[in-house]
Amino acid sequence: MRKLVLPALTGVLIAGLVPAVAEAQGGEAPGAPGAHPSWLPADKTGFGTAREQVSNVWFTLQGGRMSEVYYPDLSTPAVRALDLVVTDGTSFATVDSSAKAQQVRRTGGLTYEQTITDDHRRWKLRKTYVTDPARASVLIDVDFVSLTGRPYQVYAVADPDLTNEGSDDSARADGASAVSSDAKTAAALAAEPAFSRTSVGYSGSSDGITQLTKSFSLKDYATAAKGNVLITGQTSADGVRSRDFTLSLGMGAKDTDALANAKASLRRGFADAARAYDRGWKQYLRQLKDAPSSLKTKQERDLYQASVLMLAASEDKIHRGALIASPSMPWRFGNNDPEWSPSGTYHLVWPRDLYQIATGLLAAGDRDAANRSVDYMFGTQQLPDGHLPQNSHVDGTPYWTSIQLDETALPIVLAQQLGRTDAKTWRGVRKAAEFLLSYKADNGHASPYSQQERWEEQDGYSPSTIAAVIAGLVCAADLAKANGAAGDAKRYLDTADAFKAKLAQWTVTTNGPLSKDPYFVRLTKDGNANNGTKYNLGNSSVTMDQRAVTDAGFLELVRLGIYRADDPVIRNSIKVTDADIAFTTPTGQFWHRYTKDGYGEKADGSPWDYTFPAESRTTFGRLWPLLAGERGEYDLANGDRGTAAKRLRDLGRVSSSGDTMPEQVWDENAPSGQPGFPAGTPTASATPLAWTHAQYLRLAWSVEAGKVIEQPRVVRCHFLGC
Repeated sequence: MRKLVLPALTGVLIAGLVPAVAEAQGGEAPGAPGAHPSWLPADKTGFGTAREQVSNVWFTLQGGRMSEVYYPDLSTPAVRALDLVVTDGTSFATVDSSAKAQQVRRTGGLTYEQTITDDHRRWKLRKTYVTDPARASVLIDVDFVSLTGRPYQVYAVADPDLTNEGSDDSARADGASAVSSDAKTAAALAAEPAFSRTSVGYSGSSDGITQLTKSFSLKDYATAAKGNVLITGQTSADGVRSRDFTLSLGMGAKDTDALANAKASLRRGFADAARAYDRGWKQYLRQLKDAPSSLKTKQERDLYQASVLMLAASEDKIHRGALIASPSMPWRFGNNDPEWSPSGTYHLVWPRDLYQIATGLLAAGDRDAANRSVDYMFGTQQLPDGHLPQNSHVDGTPYWTSIQLDETALPIVLAQQLGRTDAKTWRGVRKAAEFLLSYKADNGHASPYSQQERWEEQDGYSPSTIAAVIAGLVCAADLAKANGAAGDAKRYLDTADAFKAKLAQWTVTTNGPLSKDPYFVRLTKDGNANNGTKYNLGNSSVTMDQRAVTDAGFLELVRLGIYRADDPVIRNSIKVTDADIAFTTPTGQFWHRYTKDGYGEKADGSPWDYTFPAESRTTFGRLWPLLAGERGEYDLANGDRGTAAKRLRDLGRVSSSGDTMPEQVWDENAPSGQPGFPAGTPTASATPLAWTHAQYLRLAWSVEAGKVIEQPRVVRCHFLGC
């Protein structure tokens, strides 16, 4: 290997001279096309972007490093990771994210700081992340210190997976920068002080991490043609005489654009960009309400602020009103398999999740975002027949195509809550309401039977879906009256009343095995809750009598104002679900989605997959914190403000040190009995999950008000009286 001859100074030449870069790059990198590209685990500890729309780039943090970067929109992950490698050049090379001592904290706004200490206490790193508000660049300010007094070498290695596909990228060294591109997108990595050398290579063979960890040295490859490529630069830092440097990851449609963005951000400087980044989010927060007094501690108020900001950051900057469910790809969804196209899933827009997000932001005072969500759902997502897709890319293109009636009904509820009586919104609402009236499944069952209920795994008559449909029709009737459509209003109300009248037959069993008194089941396949019809629960789970499967979705009937909180069937159903699917952890009491849920990690804690045979119980659904929020809303409806406040406290306890809230936390089924999976702490499920953050905001304001703040008054008045 040819060694670069440089004085052992700071890695920067005399002011005014061009930084020293390896004179001759070493041709094409070997090992094409590289290892199969896959995304990093979903347990993100940070999620950031600038408030400004021109900066259409988002970063995530996971496991001591920067993980996925999204560009040019939130449906398109474009970079898998950026790691730092520390070596002495002769005896060791360590990837920083592999160190056990890792800390991450949100230092204000959506600025994050990671601190990593080497397992052998040879070095320590502090990395601070922002995006440049003026352009599509991620900036990382790095402080590297040697703990031994010996100088080390620090390399930055970026792993582009451009345009949501990491197997068709190319890369080249470009002087003191390195660039990767595909047919649509490019990424450029640059530094200040400038890299002294750069190299490109294929994952698993000639990339910088593989080279350095195998030989403690780097060969300078100039190009890497189509494949899974990585780009590497040697920084100026040695930890003794030179500690600080800034990395800039610029994105663009072409490599020249990406390079220009990376270099322009470096010229601006990290400090100036960070001030503007923080200022943008502070200005946004000043337009909203202060945290409610229901949040008692600084930690709770910090999490409240983080929740507001993460929801706001989840909105796409090109397609306004499109807010994704989570900037992550949990478990099998992150494998870049062809059936996931290659990585759809959570970084999509679900109308149901968007309703949850919008009501959370509305509670916090961001009415504009909620209105943009309504415009997006009825103006971009809605399909010609009136229903809204199961989910879609941010541009509105449907991804999965199953029909979930609650996702057509809840946007109507949100529109009515916002007072959207304008003619354009009414046209969308009317199309949606007509679909709710006319829908018939392929098996002949008609609305409110749904092809999928809210957990997206079963067809049938579901209490939570039917609650949404009933509320949606009542809200549609109110908007119909405002638009002079009295005939439509009557049809919608008559149907809502008819559905409520049949609800017990469809979903309340009087002869089920879980109680001698009537209770709501999770769903029925045949519309007769006293039939012992059996179905397989999916996700490697078992086949059960529909009367023996429960969930807490019936609480939507109370939240939406259709049933009283003290209704005897509601109260008994709570007893049944608490006995069957609740578990109290050191963090608080949480719930499984339903009896013997299988959507979660395997028994040993390894990732969920869908390939395991039915009845095998290979995977286990864990506890969902957001369900504690739903239960807290019920407590308020039942007049128990104190218990609701405890639920709010417990919900806040599940967040990471970076204030991200998960989809699931570990339960009573500790993986293979191993330590390291404490009950009530986050799993590697989708994190941050926007729905969880939204539930935290809503419950905080509901506890403050002493009532369920998003309950539609028009629905409550129709069924329960005003």
